[in-house]
Amino acid sequence: MVDSLTKPSFEEMRPGVKVPAKENLLTPRFYTTDFDEMARMDLSVNEAELKALLAEFRTDYNRHHFTRDAEFEQSWEHIDGETRKMFVEFLERSCTAEFSGFLLYKELSRRLKDKNPLLAECFNLMSRDEARHAGFLNKALSDFNLTLDLGFLTKSRKYTFFKPKFIFYATYLSEKIGYWRYILIYRHLAAHPEDRIYPIFRFFDNWCQDENRHGDFFDAMMRSQPKMLNDWRARLWCRFFLLSVFGTMYLNDIQRSGFYASIGLDAREYDKQVIEKTNQSAGKVFPVILDVEKPEFYQRLETCTENNAKLTAIASANTPKFVQIFQKLPLYVSNGWQFLRLYLMKPIDAASLQGKVR
Repeated sequence: MVDSLTKPSFEEMRPGVKVPAKENLLTPRFYTTDFDEMARMDLSVNEAELKALLAEFRTDYNRHHFTRDAEFEQSWEHIDGETRKMFVEFLERSCTAEFSGFLLYKELSRRLKDKNPLLAECFNLMSRDEARHAGFLNKALSDFNLTLDLGFLTKSRKYTFFKPKFIFYATYLSEKIGYWRYILIYRHLAAHPEDRIYPIFRFFDNWCQDENRHGDFFDAMMRSQPKMLNDWRARLWCRFFLLSVFGTMYLNDIQRSGFYASIGLDAREYDKQVIEKTNQSAGKVFPVILDVEKPEFYQRLETCTENNAKLTAIASANTPKFVQIFQKLPLYVSNGWQFLRLYLMKPIDAASLQGKVR
């Protein structure tokens, strides 16, 4: 652990420009898709709702929101040691995730401009929002004498291809879970301002409304394509994406529980709230949701966090690589088994939730 009185060092591409975090299963993904398939989509089933959402995007409620104020104009050297390291990591991960959304939405807007103007404009305005978010986070990094080279990220990151329906599942959940992550942090710090170590958290209330509107857009898109929600394949895929998003967040956040502690949150309890709220939100569009209240759900995730801690210790040990491979293998198998058992847990039929307060 970094000594609390020592400023952590970060690998730099050039002075002040941080080397991006290495890609792995838990880092934010960059996506591409079948643009022609997206362009051919018939939106008539839900076109009115999509046009209403477009009107909201055009209103641009947060046009003047992302403006740094006087509170930023100070030295942040007092955030030091492990807290500084974790906070920089939080800003980098958040910036990378927002920027990946910008790239996807901007490319969709460009490719659909002449083929599906309604979708093209929606994606263009969502890319505007994501660019603001990424830029605001990157500027926050500069308060810690670092920035990300977003142009380098564009060219160097691997892009994962998803068919449009998988893009919809994944980005819907990404936007909705982003909403709940931001709003729960905001509410906590509004109640406990003594824990707000940096002013960016004051912006999370309005900020998360962008995430919510984006999620509503993908909700409307899925409703415009009923086959994405109404057959047995949809039920299986919805379970898969719910588990992937929840599991990835939980494993990431438990690894970084010190960051949440620095703002007065217990990472496990915070993640459970985020998962519960996002799961409930998903029940408004997905045909099934996960039974996250069953004790087995978190017990199995905890086994994975323990395995990940052991994997990190093995990777840090001064032992030959081939030895590490044999040491890691049973832990990878265990993680795979835990996620398989989680996937096979009986889901909750979303129809059974209709009429209940969510």
